[in-house]
Amino acid sequence: MTQAILIVNANVKTMDTAQPKAGAVLIEGNRIVAVGENDAITALAPVSALRLDARQATVMPGFNDSHVHIFPGSVGLTQLQLDGVMGFEALKTAIQTYAANTPGDGLLIAKGCSYVVISETEGLARQHLDTILPNRPLLIMAFDHHTAWANTASLKAADILHGRDVGVGNTIVMGEDGLATGELRESSAFGPVYDLAAGGGREFVGAATGGEPDHVTEANRYADMTTILAGLNYCASLGITSIQNMDGNHYQLQLLEAIEQAHGLPVRVRMPFHMKNHMPLADLEQKAAVWKKTYASDTLRCDAVKMFMDGVTESATALFVDDYADIPGWKGEALFSAEQFNSICVTATRLGMQIAVHAVGDGAVRMVLDGYEAAIKATGIKTLRHRVEHIELIHPDDISRFKELGVVASMQPIHAPDGPGDEGGAVRQHVGTARFPYSFAWRQLKDAGARMVFSTDWPVSPLDPLVSLQYALLRQPVAADAPDHRLDLDALLHGYTAEGAWVEFMEDRKGLIKPGYLADIVILTGDIDATPAEAFDTLAVAVTICNGTITYRGA
Repeated sequence: MTQAILIVNANVKTMDTAQPKAGAVLIEGNRIVAVGENDAITALAPVSALRLDARQATVMPGFNDSHVHIFPGSVGLTQLQLDGVMGFEALKTAIQTYAANTPGDGLLIAKGCSYVVISETEGLARQHLDTILPNRPLLIMAFDHHTAWANTASLKAADILHGRDVGVGNTIVMGEDGLATGELRESSAFGPVYDLAAGGGREFVGAATGGEPDHVTEANRYADMTTILAGLNYCASLGITSIQNMDGNHYQLQLLEAIEQAHGLPVRVRMPFHMKNHMPLADLEQKAAVWKKTYASDTLRCDAVKMFMDGVTESATALFVDDYADIPGWKGEALFSAEQFNSICVTATRLGMQIAVHAVGDGAVRMVLDGYEAAIKATGIKTLRHRVEHIELIHPDDISRFKELGVVASMQPIHAPDGPGDEGGAVRQHVGTARFPYSFAWRQLKDAGARMVFSTDWPVSPLDPLVSLQYALLRQPVAADAPDHRLDLDALLHGYTAEGAWVEFMEDRKGLIKPGYLADIVILTGDIDATPAEAFDTLAVAVTICNGTITYRGA
């Protein structure tokens, strides 16, 4: 029997409009049983209850990160991270040090690289990497995981030095000498290099692409379980009690189920079925609908469909309505035809599956909204809370359509211009000043009635919700005459908790501190309402409770 937990002397932000503030919370089993003032709630607590003194710090519902990639994020915890590494010499030192500490001759993978790591005018190329590490395969992932750079040894070993057809929306960039430059855009381009990894590419195929790894041994499976569990525990250490994992494959669902049976999941996980443009429509009924029935608990669920409509702005693979500001004649390209995408939306909607689609450019956003509109017209169903992920640019004509169609805006605060990874201002250059008002337009979407959830897209951005909140509060307009798209703290917290539960159809039991609700709670080290945004880095997580169990307790 789980020990009862009594939290006292707290500044409780319940997210419950009927009782927004409280001083104490009582948990029994995996449920919240009482919320109120210290003396009244203490009187209800069993003598054996574990007493947690919040010391007037904020107590709130656990964070719900509505868009993460748990497997690549977890793998990355042990890989070289290049966040903040700028300049050739710094890159050289970081990689050579990592190589010296990672013996052998296998592929080295580094992550988190800036697009302008060399300079704002000189792109990273295989020649740079050959100078750093000439005789061992090397792959460097951009911070957004949509572009990678490989040295010549990697390109030769993967048999792509002379190029290869890698499908629509994916590019092996070729040089004037007829050889690959080393820049690889999107997963089908850098996937062949990832296959050189020690796991034969299992770390990649089993992670972000929705593919299913083959030839997995029991040792592989155990290693992957250990890796994901480390990532889930990292989530718990940051106050996260729920994640919506966009990796989207069956292998991970099986791993998560095994972890749950062996250890219990420290974080609730919701995961979609990943539908790709080369997959038959029948997969929705034969696979996605089956997964929905199989994984349907409050701790592990699969009741949605994930797709990609475009790439990212930084590498000019996002789909715009009009030309890129600095690339005349180029709008990007969609990964699905409108006819194919609309058919998928109609079928998934008929199956009762929520849809979440990566759409960065305004052209991609429009195609996704068109698909959702087609599904509503064909089925009459408007209650599935379909989502658009990222929305880095939106055409003004499409802002009101979110409310009209009942579509959810899924946003990542740190992705906004001038955030980590955008040191060179690629977003500004490609978008252009005329479209600045519609770039990461949180406020316009919110004011137009769109429901909005927040997340990190980890490992694309740091996982810590407090970092995201700080950036969102401190974000400045992209230009002097551009609108201020910031939201206030309560709106941001609501998007990270109650709205996150709502978008999962779990608002009746999660996302609030309310009697009868699941006991998913975070205790911070200070009062978030009394802490200036500039000082959010002084806040941390003291205790995380998920499903009535303490999953993290700070020193």
